[in-house]
Amino acid sequence: MNENIKILAAMRPFARFTRISLRDLVVTVLPVLLVTALGICAAYRFMRPAPPNTLTITTGPKGSIFQLNAEKYQKALAKKGVKLVILPSNGSLENLNRLLSPSSKVDVGFVQGGLAKGKQIDRLFSLGSVFNEPLALFYSAAKPITLVSELAGKRLAIGPEGSGTRAVAMELLKANGIDARNATLLDISGEAATWALIDGKADAAFLMGDSATPGDMRSLIWSPGVHLFNFVQAEAYSRRYPYLNQLVIPMGALDFGRNVPTSDVHLIAPTVDLVARDTLHPALSDLLIEAAREVHGRATLLQRAGEFPAPVEHEYRLSEDALRYYTSGKKFLYRYLPFWLATLVDRFLVVFVPIVVLLIPGLKLVPALYNWRVRSRIYRWYGNLIALERTLLAQHSAEEREETLKRLDEIEAEVNKMKIPLSFADQFYVLRDHIAFVRERYAKTP
Repeated sequence: MNENIKILAAMRPFARFTRISLRDLVVTVLPVLLVTALGICAAYRFMRPAPPNTLTITTGPKGSIFQLNAEKYQKALAKKGVKLVILPSNGSLENLNRLLSPSSKVDVGFVQGGLAKGKQIDRLFSLGSVFNEPLALFYSAAKPITLVSELAGKRLAIGPEGSGTRAVAMELLKANGIDARNATLLDISGEAATWALIDGKADAAFLMGDSATPGDMRSLIWSPGVHLFNFVQAEAYSRRYPYLNQLVIPMGALDFGRNVPTSDVHLIAPTVDLVARDTLHPALSDLLIEAAREVHGRATLLQRAGEFPAPVEHEYRLSEDALRYYTSGKKFLYRYLPFWLATLVDRFLVVFVPIVVLLIPGLKLVPALYNWRVRSRIYRWYGNLIALERTLLAQHSAEEREETLKRLDEIEAEVNKMKIPLSFADQFYVLRDHIAFVRERYAKTP
């Protein structure tokens, strides 16, 4: 009994063996966890927030082609769970100004070409060209006119302020030497311009889809004494003004039986872009382009099937998300999952990828790092032991040797207090043997 007590007492100063050292494990795993956390934080830094479920589009007056197209977009987006709020306007120019204004809450809008000159549009981008918007110039005269310059001295309805119609009309009139000094310019469009022309209160009216309805144009086409102007110089206009395109209404296309029009009618038309702010979420960008394909992809009198939307840059840079969509289509997740679920999974992957790339390989290194840390503690005592042995061999006075021997005892006591995993017991005992070896060698040294 006394013998067992003596053995236990002798073992007290020895190292406490454990299956694993919690401190060493924490110190080893902590850097891996920190690197992974930094990777996740970096991913969050560049990750956009979840896409909103509401968008606001600025369009045109009620009943205009812009407004009618926006309503079709609204139905297409509703199928994906996104609400599209339609905000009427006077036309393209007001749409552009709203997109440029920080106080305006619009996200996207229809904007025709030729309006960006002199404006800071760096924060805007295009989701693509979505359709051509022909300029229809109607006039009443006893005989047809062939040149815009013949409108000098006439009463001309050029559209209200803020409309794209007015911007194009003023550009054409200026090119033909017509302004407020030699013509009467009326700030009306749509139904007001239609009735002014029919009632003889105007001699000509410039109409475009951003501020006039299809019904207004049909009324004028079938009104006696009202003619649709044939832009015989359409090719020249399209070359002078790059944002204008030449379109043709073939003879008889409106009514084969009555042969309306009686000959090919040439028109000029700016291209309309779907313009958005650079804060638009990529997922919503894809939805808008998908809706544009549904609305504008069919063949019409003035375009071929599949011609729009098109990734063509005019005044506004094409967004990277739009270019990616036109090149390779929707992202993989959005092809096979509902929109809300795809956005959720997409955001989850931002967190999951750093875990896979950093944490899993890092955890595989933990055993090696753990072993290295435990060995380094043992090797540190070997370094102290070697330095002490050299000191012992170099000292000759009794006081010096006694002081160094005391230090050797302290090293042995510290080593015996170490927490060592069982797997390193052999190395621990080898270290203790070497300490004893140094003491014996010291004792034999004269």
